[in-house]
Amino acid sequence: MARMRPVPYRVVERRRETRDTVTLALEPVAARIAEPSPGQFTMMYAWGVGEVPVSVSGGGAKPRVEQTVRAVGAVTRALCGARPGEMLGLRGPFGVGWGLDEVQGFDLILAAGGIGLAPLRSVVLRALADPRRYGRIVLLVGARTPADLLYPDELERWRRCGVHVEVTVDRAAAGWTGHVGLITSLIDLVDADPARAAAFVCGPEIMMRLTARALVERGVPPHRVRLSLERNMRCGVGWCGHCQLGPLLLCRDGPVVPYERAEPLMAVKEL
Repeated sequence: MARMRPVPYRVVERRRETRDTVTLALEPVAARIAEPSPGQFTMMYAWGVGEVPVSVSGGGAKPRVEQTVRAVGAVTRALCGARPGEMLGLRGPFGVGWGLDEVQGFDLILAAGGIGLAPLRSVVLRALADPRRYGRIVLLVGARTPADLLYPDELERWRRCGVHVEVTVDRAAAGWTGHVGLITSLIDLVDADPARAAAFVCGPEIMMRLTARALVERGVPPHRVRLSLERNMRCGVGWCGHCQLGPLLLCRDGPVVPYERAEPLMAVKEL
């Protein structure tokens, strides 16, 4: 039952990422949750409003937790409006992460669409903290417009650290000189050995489906392609069933799911 009670955390930093998205750095007041693994999520609670699942986007110095939140409803608007010094609640961490320990020695191909870059940020940070454990790190990023691109300063810093970063947008704006089009158009630019690579994909469902298929066709083994799936998570512990996807409860069996297991489920309309 302890996992059902929010643990008080204080907002120590708030960074605006885009017009509707902020990153909150949180530190515990007393007790704290277990250290999240990249790919896991917490249930974030806005006191008096409600709670929602949010992927962990970074940690930095323990026991700090960083979470990137987009304002799309009452709870997420309340979370995005939290200022340094204010209190929020965290439950978790929940779910299956990316499994970075299982792919040591492999090249990493990370494909992110929109807010899907948030749970992959923690992968980049963890890999850069110990680069000898992995081969090449390739990050493919898609956004609606340049103004919707998350972490632009960090993308430049990661490039300087040796990460191969490619960015595309759906709609260009004045001054944009980068790629325009689907994220799948970036795959031919990947400088990694597909047969010795692991691919992590997060974003809108159609983007994940097409990107995962293209990576497999390029030569990445299907069992080393992993997707972070999203459904309506409410309890976080597999009790309520709201996050059911076929035989899976994504709060417990996901959100990260191997492509071989996810592909037939994603092919079923409205499942």
